[in-house]
Amino acid sequence: MTQHYSLFDGPHAPVILPDTLPTLSVLGLPLINSTSLKVIPQLLQTQPQTVYFLNAHCANIKARDRSYASALARATHVLPDGIGVELAARMTGGHFEENLNGTDFTPTLLRVAAERGLSVFLFGASPGTAERAAQKLAGDLPGLRIAGIRDGYEGARCAQAAIAEINASGADIVLVAMGVPKQELWIDQHRSALKARLVMGVGALFDFLAGNVTRAPLVVRKAKLEWAWRLMQEPRRLAKRYLIGNATFLSRAGFHALRRIPSETVWKRALDLVGSGILVAMLAPLMVLIATLIQIESRGPALFKQVRVGQNGRHFTIYKFRSMYLDAEDRLAALRGQSDREGICFKSRHDPRVTRMGRVLRRASLDELPQIFNVLLGQMSLVGPRPALPSEVEHFPVAAQERLRARPGITGLWQVSGRADIGFEKMIDMDIAYVRSRSVLLDLFILAMTARAVIGGRGAY
Repeated sequence: MTQHYSLFDGPHAPVILPDTLPTLSVLGLPLINSTSLKVIPQLLQTQPQTVYFLNAHCANIKARDRSYASALARATHVLPDGIGVELAARMTGGHFEENLNGTDFTPTLLRVAAERGLSVFLFGASPGTAERAAQKLAGDLPGLRIAGIRDGYEGARCAQAAIAEINASGADIVLVAMGVPKQELWIDQHRSALKARLVMGVGALFDFLAGNVTRAPLVVRKAKLEWAWRLMQEPRRLAKRYLIGNATFLSRAGFHALRRIPSETVWKRALDLVGSGILVAMLAPLMVLIATLIQIESRGPALFKQVRVGQNGRHFTIYKFRSMYLDAEDRLAALRGQSDREGICFKSRHDPRVTRMGRVLRRASLDELPQIFNVLLGQMSLVGPRPALPSEVEHFPVAAQERLRARPGITGLWQVSGRADIGFEKMIDMDIAYVRSRSVLLDLFILAMTARAVIGGRGAY
């Protein structure tokens, strides 16, 4: 473990960063799965590093260009760029901590570089573009030292001359903007001759900085709708890249994901989608009626939202019909000793926080209906272990962690075996048994038994 410092040296306390950054595989390529706060200090270390970005357009080129694919494989780091890559990761159950797109990430990195007294060389783009980009950076980032600039046309014709000028400048960072895959192939061929500690392929960054290409508004970028915004600006030129390109990439990513997913998992997800879709269509009027009655009895929203722990420990927001008064969470600590269930999960038959309408909903398990939308979103399954609170998971025994291997469900083995009458340890045993033997046939059996348990109302309160 090596000690590095936070993004802003000086009064801030040092932080400990791992020597290697975590990755997430997309189409067989490991992409960095971390935040700017953790990635930037790693990239600004003294050892030579090569960094590229991967978006849907890049991935499509990678699929047909072996030289480009090899260059990506030899990079020190490849960073995820864009919603297409994020969606591809989710197809295999993954999720990126942050979208490290070059046009936002690189200026942030240069800001930190400026604070550390590092210099940058801008190489690439059309004549005059690198110069205007340098002026923009110098104005936005006081203290950033521009070691030199060189265009990517005549200035790139002689590689030896370009390398000599870059090395003579003493630049710590070299940004190469020639477009994909030309920039990666150029860097891959000449990286050993470059003395800079960090060399990055940055695509159209210089054009953005120079004002040649208009950026989407920040609110649009945060909403991950930049591709749609660009189509509205330049539909003819960009339709192929942003629509067809993303569709091609995602279909390829989907096929790649399906090859890695056991067929049983695919069928289980199909059951979830079909089942939850049918339930939404059938129960929509009932859910509207329930929401109305809840609000008539007590003030506040009809839906209750709470963070729960899902598959592989990922947090998500669960939806339920509100069955308690609004101050229920504040009153929980005082009621811990009244739990009717052994173990860390609180459950009380005579919980004073529950409304009259809430008791009816719980007795018939109707408070769980909004979780159908969690199933549609892929956060839950129709059948699986119940999703626990983060505070409960923190106190889980080691054996109980195995229940997190499965996607949590609306119903499960313990619900059809007595529900709240089942103790914590027995509930865990049932969940682990389900995780180890889950199948579509077992899910169908549990769903049938759930209907019987709901009608009987055993253990529901």
